[in-house]
Amino acid sequence: MSALSSSPFAEHIGKHPGEPNVMEPALINDPFGGYGALREQGPVVRGRFMDDSPVWFVTRFEEVRQVLRDQRFVNNPASPLLGSQVEEMPMVKLLEQMGLPEHLRVYLLGSILNSDAPDHTRLRRLVSRAFTARKITGLRPRVEQIADELLARLPEHAEDGVVDLIQHFAYPLPITVICELVGIPEADRPQWRAWGADLVSLEPDKLSTSFPAMIDHTHELIRQRRGALTDDLLSELIRAHDDDGSRLSDVEMVTMVFALVFAGHETTAHLIGNGTAALLTHPDQLRLLKDDPALLPRAVHELMRWCGPVHMTQLRYASEDIDLAGTPIRKGDAVQLILVSANFDPRHYSDPDRLDLTRHPAGHAENHVGFGHGMHYCLGAALARQEGEVAFGKLLAHYPDVALGVEPEALERVPMPGSWRLNSLPLRLAKR
Repeated sequence: MSALSSSPFAEHIGKHPGEPNVMEPALINDPFGGYGALREQGPVVRGRFMDDSPVWFVTRFEEVRQVLRDQRFVNNPASPLLGSQVEEMPMVKLLEQMGLPEHLRVYLLGSILNSDAPDHTRLRRLVSRAFTARKITGLRPRVEQIADELLARLPEHAEDGVVDLIQHFAYPLPITVICELVGIPEADRPQWRAWGADLVSLEPDKLSTSFPAMIDHTHELIRQRRGALTDDLLSELIRAHDDDGSRLSDVEMVTMVFALVFAGHETTAHLIGNGTAALLTHPDQLRLLKDDPALLPRAVHELMRWCGPVHMTQLRYASEDIDLAGTPIRKGDAVQLILVSANFDPRHYSDPDRLDLTRHPAGHAENHVGFGHGMHYCLGAALARQEGEVAFGKLLAHYPDVALGVEPEALERVPMPGSWRLNSLPLRLAKR
């Protein structure tokens, strides 16, 4: 059952002519064209969130970056700066309608993803050491080893010469890496992947079952690890909590594990899937990469811009009256930053619809918003980029004649607002 047909929010579609809802099929099935059309209407466009609450879509590159830098827009719907009742906020209403029990909502609303300074600064500092450039560089041999092992086994999973790259490589690579980094036992990793799929399904029955199970499991994992601390990130969080409880609460520790594991594999898996499909349907760009593997870092940036899996940010809220590109945003108003329209903004990019692996100059500052910008820039961006470089490079090294196992138009995507991900990616390996 698709997210569109099973979602309790589908009933809101079309209620407000001229104010598009994020659940509209035109925006979910073709976000590039749909949000691109909104971008050309203006940099700030009135729309509707899933629960039918009003929201401002910010559509253009410069304005998206501006809001991402502006700390007057806050992530936490319970922020005292908003001067509104928490119950009125769209995110809280969404969790309510998704059937998540009230006592568990704090595990989502209180995560690092929903926090603002100074809490965000404190939480980010606790885990940032695991994602330094030196640490990520040191992980590369292990990432390459995992990739080689997974790719060597791909033929074992083939049926009639075709194998699903999503199931057997794009997911296992990043979830193995992040779980090793955090300290999730190998036996638990398939369950984490299943929980992740349930959480993004927008199906209340799955969310109301899987999320409590994940929370209980993480509490138990912390209890067990506390008796045998190691050098993984989970042990570091336990030490920070036990040494000084004011640095990290029980809820914050659980939500940090959840945020790191989930964010650390879901988006990277679909960057690998989307990027592979893009390369295989653009033979000129694929040839460039085969001829010059040193192009990989620039290629990953372009693939993140052109077919990144995250198309919008979570909601932000104006903590005071703000003029944004001539549009008055009132205190408490919800704002949705549309990354997919920003990344195709012709005001910023030349020929933005064209996939061009040479677009981003080597060594220059990041020229897209696929990983965000500002204070909430993706903590694991360097790791995701490295995993992308390894994944694409190793796939082409192991299987230089790899090709799609179906016609491009037969590829099926998950119909999900704000996301761009394949159900599967059938490949014909033609191993050398």
